[in-house]
Amino acid sequence: MMQTYQYYDPQTGESLTNQPNRRPDKKGGKGLFKTIAYAVIFGLIAGIVFTGVSFAGSKLVGRDAKNSGQTAVTSEAKKSDKDKTDTILQTTSTANSNASIADTVEAVMPSVVSITSMSVKEVESFFGSQLQEAKSAGSGIILGENDDELLIATNNHVVEGSQQMTVTFNDGESVEASVKGTDKKLDLAVVAVKKANVPDSTKKAIKVATMGESSNARVGDSVIAIGNALGYGQSVTTGIISATERSIDDVSGKYIQTDAAINPGNSGGALLNSNGEIIGINSAKIQDTSVEGMGYAIPISDVKEILQTLMNKETRDKVAEGEQGYLGIVGRTVDEQTAQMYSIPTGVYVTEVDANGAAAQAGIKESDIITSFDGADITGMDELQSLLKTYKAGETIKVGVAKESAGGQYKEKTVTVTLGAREQ
Repeated sequence: MMQTYQYYDPQTGESLTNQPNRRPDKKGGKGLFKTIAYAVIFGLIAGIVFTGVSFAGSKLVGRDAKNSGQTAVTSEAKKSDKDKTDTILQTTSTANSNASIADTVEAVMPSVVSITSMSVKEVESFFGSQLQEAKSAGSGIILGENDDELLIATNNHVVEGSQQMTVTFNDGESVEASVKGTDKKLDLAVVAVKKANVPDSTKKAIKVATMGESSNARVGDSVIAIGNALGYGQSVTTGIISATERSIDDVSGKYIQTDAAINPGNSGGALLNSNGEIIGINSAKIQDTSVEGMGYAIPISDVKEILQTLMNKETRDKVAEGEQGYLGIVGRTVDEQTAQMYSIPTGVYVTEVDANGAAAQAGIKESDIITSFDGADITGMDELQSLLKTYKAGETIKVGVAKESAGGQYKEKTVTVTLGAREQ
């Protein structure tokens, strides 16, 4: 098969291909072959020189790249030097950033605890209402202390209805705890642990958290979330502040929105700024298959005074069974779903009243709904029973009661109740 070559007239530049009748003259042919020969010789020499330079350059650049941990690109020598510098600076910056997060977490972890709560829930079944023991996990932040107690902030829904509670510190030590005060509307609670029950080694391993100012938080600021995710123990997630002043349906207050992962068990845990200061208490996550990365935290600046009030409340421990106060009612839980369905308040719906009991003497009647007990919001019968175990017979307290008025509307009022003694 005949090969076709492309030739050009060295003077006119005109293509000589496909012009068989035009042949270069003898003299022109010799000049052309000389030109081609020189070109070949020049190309060989240039190739050798270029290969040598390229080899030497690759050796030099390769040595630098090996030292810096980068892969050399030798085709653009000047650009590669700049690119290497940028890459090294970027890598160093990332390493410092990771070290900073690790250092922040290490400094704050002693202030965050895991909370395990045991409660009794009323469950409807085919056989009617039954009481079942339930275990839940959450988190808390050591906010302060007094002479006798360590004071830990958490969410109300973490401790709601709890009959037995333990706090686990960062060294793995677990200690029994008590609810000191709650605010259901803002989903806040303060838990107390007696210092006398905390080993000395644990006291050295823990510390009170440093409060920040959530009012200074800006959208885009980096944040760190620490909490007892899924009850597995403390874990850490990072993200940014996605929004501030967010509202959540049926919940009071404004929230910090973040894309840092907040999972079940994180509730009550810490949301930190880059300085390791507490700017929020992790509280909620939008649970929807179409939503990702939308968690919410209670801004610490908005609730400092409320937390201080809860911390100053009297801590109540369980009293001996024979000394416990008696209210004298039979009731059923009105949960959120039932309350919305019938347009009534949440709490305990009174179905029976002991005519000689403390409730009857205070004016509480059937169909009334008990909404609070000694300043604590009541969400169900199990919570009311749990609270009563911490009060002695003869104590006088304030009870919030919603009474049905004309038109089926409920109006709340506060009555004074002197607790009676349970008949033996």
